[in-house]
Parts: sequence; structure tokens; C-alpha cells
Amino acid sequence: MSIGTGVALVVIGAILYFAVHVTVSGIDVPTVGLILMGVGVVVFVVGLILAFRGRRSVTVTRRDDV
Repeated sequence: MSIGTGVALVVIGAILYFAVHVTVSGIDVPTVGLILMGVGVVVFVVGLILAFRGRRSVTVTRRDDV
């Protein structure tokens, strides 16, 4: 889920940075786009790390037929 969220943030940030040419009082829209793209990349990388790190738990089976 975090991989998809990261991609979505990058896409929204890119749209704000490259395609939206609106002047809003007190908000610099291209800067908001850059921030969203940066956060999206971080979320994407963290999602990849969590997805590919593998399980580190050990499963113990008990034999009762002794």
C-alpha cells in the first residue's frame, strides 16, 4: 500500500510542479509540488524496503510422538 501511496504522491506533486500555473496567496504551488514529490519518493523507497526485507521469524514445530 505504501508503494502505491508513494507513486500517487509523486504524480500529484509532478502535476502541481509542472502543469499547474495558478497564483495562490501565501502558497507557492511549485514548492508544494516539489515537497510532495520528495515525500512520495521517500514513501516509495520505504515501502520497497519493507516489502523486500523478508521475514525474520523462526517457526518451531513440536513433535508430540516421542
